[in-house]
Amino acid sequence: MVSVIGLVVLIVMVFGGFALTGGNIMVVIEALPHEMLIIGGAAAGATLISTDIKGIKAIGGGFAAIVRGPRYKRADYSAAIYLTTRLMKLLKLDGAVALEPHIEDPKSSAIFAEYPQFLRDPVFLHLLTDSLRLLVVSTGGVSANAVEEVIDTAIETHHSAAYQPVERLVTLSDALPALGIVAAVLGVVKTMGSIDKPPTILGGMIGSALVGTFLGVLLSYGIVGPCAARLKSVLDADSEIYQVLRRVIVASLKGQPQPMVIEAARTAISPANQPSFSEVFDGMRGK
Repeated sequence: MVSVIGLVVLIVMVFGGFALTGGNIMVVIEALPHEMLIIGGAAAGATLISTDIKGIKAIGGGFAAIVRGPRYKRADYSAAIYLTTRLMKLLKLDGAVALEPHIEDPKSSAIFAEYPQFLRDPVFLHLLTDSLRLLVVSTGGVSANAVEEVIDTAIETHHSAAYQPVERLVTLSDALPALGIVAAVLGVVKTMGSIDKPPTILGGMIGSALVGTFLGVLLSYGIVGPCAARLKSVLDADSEIYQVLRRVIVASLKGQPQPMVIEAARTAISPANQPSFSEVFDGMRGK
């Protein structure tokens, strides 16, 4: 929602400021559809050249994430610690046979049912269940370092795919000023073809052509570039939840006492969402 408000403020201040300082806003409005057709069409075509259907869908999902913001709130990070710690405790006390039904069919698990937000996140769910499945199927002792390496690789692979829309938006942002110049040059070519017109008409045509340059710069630095930065911050925030489960699993495998397991996971959370130690420790009582 804040991103939408920012977009409204941007448009109002740019176009409103132009009008308040005596600019003829009608010149911009009349040129806007044609210049936008050229710039927007060229940007869309360039994006299609550089990616595929999955990439286009990912960009669309990225814009949805920009508006939605980070998926997880403060309470969800505590819940991630509770869930992972309970599963590791179940493995330690009751063995792999007791844990297996929960990770093989999480939707039917009484433990997972208490944390429905994670059932709706396939990345978190698969990362957690696949990591625990390694412990279940391992016939011998599995080292904490080996499990940590597997989890790190899985997180890195996810990040690589998740950040592709950010890279595409950055590329598009870099290209938009040049596409604006393309639109402006075409406007100048059109103006030169009407060089015999009166100065008032030629002035309007030149003004329309310059709108292309204006739009390219505005879209690049005012909209697409900030959208890429916002999407990156959302993805960075969402990725913290994966570090929580990673730290719980690794610390548990190293035989750390529960307070150390909790602290290892809690300190991986940014201050904005980080619960206090007492909050998490008290929440673990009876679980």
